[in-house]
Amino acid sequence: MLAKSREGDPVRSLPENLIACPDCDLLQRIPPLRPGGRARCPRCGKVVAVRKPESLERTLALTVAAAIAFIVANVMPLMGLSAVGRTASTTIISGAQEMWVQGERITALLVGFCVVVAPAVQIGFMLAVLLAARRFPAPSWAGTLLRWAEMHQPWAMVEVMMLGILVSLVKIAELAAVIPGVGMFAVGALIFLLAAMMVTFDPGEVWERVRWANGEWPRAVSVPGATGAGKAGG
Repeated sequence: MLAKSREGDPVRSLPENLIACPDCDLLQRIPPLRPGGRARCPRCGKVVAVRKPESLERTLALTVAAAIAFIVANVMPLMGLSAVGRTASTTIISGAQEMWVQGERITALLVGFCVVVAPAVQIGFMLAVLLAARRFPAPSWAGTLLRWAEMHQPWAMVEVMMLGILVSLVKIAELAAVIPGVGMFAVGALIFLLAAMMVTFDPGEVWERVRWANGEWPRAVSVPGATGAGKAGG
C-alpha cells in the first residue's frame, strides 16, 4: 500500500499485520488467528499475539455488570457504624468527605480518586469503545478513546482500588465497630469484574475495526450482520 509523505513523494507503508517482538525486536507478520490461537516469535518464543474468543461480547457484558456494581457500590451503604449504642451508615463518598472534614485531606483525595473517579472513567471509556466497535467500520474516535483507556488503566488497577478500600476501613474502624453493608459486597464484585474485563479484552480486535484517519476502511473482518465488510483500505 502506498501513501504520500508531507513532501508529496509516495512512500511504501508497512503491512498492517507486521509487528515487532517486544523481547527481541524481530519484525514479523502475524497470520490470521483462530479464536483462542496464539502467535509466538520464531526467534525467542515470546507470545506476540493472542486471539481471545468472543472478546468484545464478553468484555461488553462484564463492563455493563461492572457499571451496575459501581453504581450500587457508591449509592448503597458501604458499612454500618456502631458506637456507644448509636448506629450510622456511610457510603464511599461520605467516608471520603468525613476524612476531609477531619483534616485527612490527602487520604480523602486518594480514596475519592482511586475508588470513585478512576473506576468511573475507566468503565466509561470501555463502554464507549466497545459500543463503537460493534459497528463496522468503527469511528476513528474509538481508537483515540482506546489509547486514553490504556493510559488511564494504571490509575484504575485492582490493587489501587483495594488499597483505597483498606485505607477507608482502617480509618473508620478506629472510631466505631464496622458492619459490612451492601456497598461492601458490591465493591468486592466490582474488583473481580474490573480484573475480568482486562483479561477478556482484546484491543487488537478493536483496532481491526477502526476506520483509518485518512478515511480508509479497515481490512476485512468477520462481523455478523455488517454491511460493506468486504471493503478494505488501500
